[in-house]
Amino acid sequence: MKQILCFGDSNTYGLIPGTKERYGWGTRWTSRLDVQVRPYQHRVIEEGLCGRTTVFDDKGRIGRKGTDILPLLLESHRPIDRVILMLGTNDCKAAFQSSPEEIGAGIQKLILQIRIENPKIKILLVSPILLADGVGEDGFDPEFDENSVEVSRRLKNVYKKIAAHNGCDFLAASDYAKPSRKDREHLEAEGHFRLADAIFKKIEGDLACSS
Repeated sequence: MKQILCFGDSNTYGLIPGTKERYGWGTRWTSRLDVQVRPYQHRVIEEGLCGRTTVFDDKGRIGRKGTDILPLLLESHRPIDRVILMLGTNDCKAAFQSSPEEIGAGIQKLILQIRIENPKIKILLVSPILLADGVGEDGFDPEFDENSVEVSRRLKNVYKKIAAHNGCDFLAASDYAKPSRKDREHLEAEGHFRLADAIFKKIEGDLACSS
């Protein structure tokens, strides 16, 4: 049984919009993908964490810096055949004042960590869904502002170039799913369904060849 590591933030964890709860098995996209890949002798390892960034330290929450934890996960879950990498939304927070290119540099470091672990690991780089207008308004998430929204909109093109440069597959989650109206940043159940199907279709041919 080959293993697919899904490394991401709250939209990989499956946070239910407007709550602190998690979607159950069968709803979050990682679990749906697991069911889809099982006939090909693959299984999904779910490694989503709320607040996770690429390289930024969150002073209010420990263990959120992706580059600190990814090498440990790659080692503890050996052997890994494929990594699905979807991070960047939290990097858009106002406190980090990051540009799309700086976030892309963080993604580049994560890709390098995967290559160091094993250059044969296949990587699907997924640019995240967009932040909706007004995500930082009262009643929503004050950690974001309108600049955060603009930065999130530009990540797709930055990630696409990084994927091409590094020989990674690429998919834009924003092509298939939108943030919930409830909190303007997280996937609803339908978004999880659409994303799981899109990712499966992206990797299905390769799974069939490698199973």
